[in-house]
Amino acid sequence: MKLNTLKDNSGARKGIKRVGRGMASGYGKTAGRGNKGAKARSGTKNQATFEGGQTPIFRRLPKIGFGNKFAKKYVTINLGDIQKFADAKKIDAKKEITIDSLNAAKVLNRRLSGLKVLAKGEIKTAVNIVAAKWSKAAEEAITKSGGTIKK
Repeated sequence: MKLNTLKDNSGARKGIKRVGRGMASGYGKTAGRGNKGAKARSGTKNQATFEGGQTPIFRRLPKIGFGNKFAKKYVTINLGDIQKFADAKKIDAKKEITIDSLNAAKVLNRRLSGLKVLAKGEIKTAVNIVAAKWSKAAEEAITKSGGTIKK
C-alpha cells in the first residue's frame, strides 16, 4: 500500500451542489428555488417572525410596561458569601472590601453600577465594606460583628 493509492470510501465525501449550470444539471433555470416568491429572490431572509402576510403576533399584542434605559443595575453579594470568601482567604477581611477588590479576587465577574450588600447568611468576621447600597438587616449584622459599611 502506498500513500498515493489511498482514497476515501465511496460516499464518504459528498460533492457540492452546483446550481445554475444548465437544465441538464437538474439545478438549472430556477436553481432549485422554485418559482417566484420571497424565497426565490436573492438577499431575502426567511424570518422566523414572518407569518405569511398576516399581522405578526408581536404587532398584534399590546406593549406592556416600561423599561427605563437609565436604570442602574447593581451587583449583589450576600453576607454569607463575604464570610465564605474571607474564610477561604480569597478576600482580605482586614482591608476595605470594594467592588474593585472583589473583581480583582475573581469573586465577582462584572462591575455594573455598583455593589449592593444583602443580609442572607451570617457574618462573624469584622469587615469594612464600601458599597453603593445595602439592606438594613445587612448593616445591622455588619455593625454587630464589629465592622463598618459606607458609601
